[in-house]
Amino acid sequence: MGEDGGMPPRVAVTGSSGLIGSALVRSLHAAGVDVRRLVRREPRAADEARWDPSGRRQEQNAAALDGCTALVHLAGAGVGARRWTARYKRELRDSRVLGTAALAAALASLADPPRVFLCGSAIGYYGDTGERAVDETAPAGTGFLAELCRDWEAAARPAERAGVRTVLLRTGLVVARSGGAWGRLFPLFRAGLGGRLGDGRQFWSAISLHDHVAALRFLLDREALSGPVNLTGPHPVTNREATAVMSRVLRRPAFLHVPAPLLRLALGEFAGDVLGSQRVLPRRLLDAGFRFAHPTVEEAVRAAAARR
Repeated sequence: MGEDGGMPPRVAVTGSSGLIGSALVRSLHAAGVDVRRLVRREPRAADEARWDPSGRRQEQNAAALDGCTALVHLAGAGVGARRWTARYKRELRDSRVLGTAALAAALASLADPPRVFLCGSAIGYYGDTGERAVDETAPAGTGFLAELCRDWEAAARPAERAGVRTVLLRTGLVVARSGGAWGRLFPLFRAGLGGRLGDGRQFWSAISLHDHVAALRFLLDREALSGPVNLTGPHPVTNREATAVMSRVLRRPAFLHVPAPLLRLALGEFAGDVLGSQRVLPRRLLDAGFRFAHPTVEEAVRAAAARR
């Protein structure tokens, strides 16, 4: 993260213990950037500050952000962590919409707020796109995740109206050996239990963990970029193609097939999104000159498999 002659960079990060957040914190530390990790519990380390996702303690949130030059907001309950009961869907929504609204209000209240707000979102915003490729100009889709992403992004608007450059991070599937949705695939394929889901024709839009963190660093510095940005690789593949890649890279057979009815029985409503197709392109990143280290899914999988 560059400097412009003002205060040295201090980046506040929510969700710093998650897959992306922890990798981002490591990357920023390696670059000599001061990181303030926002946590919901009592702080246990000098670099931690407590924040309140409910928004009931806005003075606490404002204090946590005071003196920061940027905020990266990645906190939220895991979409695939549990079956989508009515209660868990409420948790998914509240953890994103309420938390984002609280931070946006805190940013708007500061006399000298951070210059940039990178706010988590997801390509679920587009709904099922079938074989149609979409970029950031596409409208919101339908379904629970699309509606959630729409409201999640809307919750960030007070920060934007207050003059904070706000970037909406529409993240795809992050390819990592452990953690996240893709991390669950590695042990299955290593055990020879991998295979296509449904008919395998649904598109998956994925990005390596390395490229995701590099894109976040890129977006922190690009003053001209605001609004929605797709964080996906430039070459989406079908589930059938992703299965072949995993089999080839890990040198394991992938003969199994999980039929759609069985997946719906196991996952409930979430199965509709697993079987749905999202062919999403990172048009704004490419147009801004971002260069992917792992532009293909195979390169992303090989990088994750080799990571220690």
